Amino acid sequence: MKLIILKEKLKEGINIVEKISQKSLTLPILQNTFLKAEKNFLKLSTTNLESGISWQNLAKIEKEGKICIPTRFLSTLLNFLPDKPISLELKDFTLSLECENYTTKIKGLNPEDFPIIPQPKEGESVSISNSKFCQALNQIVNIPSPSTTRPEISGIFLILQKDLIKMVATDSFRLAERKIFIKTNLSKEYSLILPHSAAKEIISIFGEKEGDLKIYLSPNQILFEYITGEISQPQIQFTSRLIEGEYPNYEEIIPKKYETQIQVQKKDFLNQIKTASLFSGKINEVKLSIDSKKGKINVFSQSPDLGEYKGFSKGNIKGKDIVISFNHRFLIDGISEVKGKELNFELTNEDGPAALKPLGSQDYLYIIMPIKAS
Repeated sequence: MKLIILKEKLKEGINIVEKISQKSLTLPILQNTFLKAEKNFLKLSTTNLESGISWQNLAKIEKEGKICIPTRFLSTLLNFLPDKPISLELKDFTLSLECENYTTKIKGLNPEDFPIIPQPKEGESVSISNSKFCQALNQIVNIPSPSTTRPEISGIFLILQKDLIKMVATDSFRLAERKIFIKTNLSKEYSLILPHSAAKEIISIFGEKEGDLKIYLSPNQILFEYITGEISQPQIQFTSRLIEGEYPNYEEIIPKKYETQIQVQKKDFLNQIKTASLFSGKINEVKLSIDSKKGKINVFSQSPDLGEYKGFSKGNIKGKDIVISFNHRFLIDGISEVKGKELNFELTNEDGPAALKPLGSQDYLYIIMPIKAS
């Protein structure tokens, strides 16, 4: 291997692939980045065996080759080098690196020991705006929590149809569904469970980038491919295994009818709940008392140590008066992710699920279960 590449490009690549490079006492190769110089490209890859990231960019390749180099060491070293072209040359298993008046030699590992990262490109694929996909995923990604007993609900449930992509997340106490209305070329419906960690990485890797994502679907793996106009080949590829199992029929818990429907200003309502949360007790309870005649949502909380809070928001209310309590953290999470200035808050009864929706849009739904009022 012998090549020249701009330091800023190499640093960009390392910053992306180091996200999943990890310490592993049983498999030290996982702490390394796989460098491969081929044709006109330098390709960097890392994996944690569940996910894999590859980044590639144009470089002046004088001799093809490959080597594994400690990821964190290389990343730290690049921080100290000037923004100049870097020359890389491999001899045996040692990589020489020269940049202006800096010269180093880094001992590497045998690239043949690096795990193969799957490339599931044989199935169907979907192209979608990168920002649209990541923004939607970001609205629900913090809901699932790790579960060894029910791994299927610890991930993000994706349903891909001809004219719609649905994303669903739950932790048993609440559930969020995000829809993206988009035309695809899929011949059938796909449903899969994306690991929570992979969903986080997708947002971290692609969230700030412009352009499109191409998503390849296969029974056990999913591949996200980012193509930039700078090079003809995909610049970033992220592969993840999928969670096996059957996702619960979540649509069963979405209420079909509501006893009370409220339209309220999001900012004011959110401030009321946040203020009440300061006085909530051990179970994070805030109590809402809906007064339809006065058009008021009374908010109450109390703490034996701190005192109590009373406030209200005004809104358009239809249906029955009701007194209901929620976990303030879950309620704040749901309200915060509703886009727009106004939201719909729909209640079934004191013990039944409630729904938060943006006003005038069907792309987001947040279901929250009440807690028993004290």
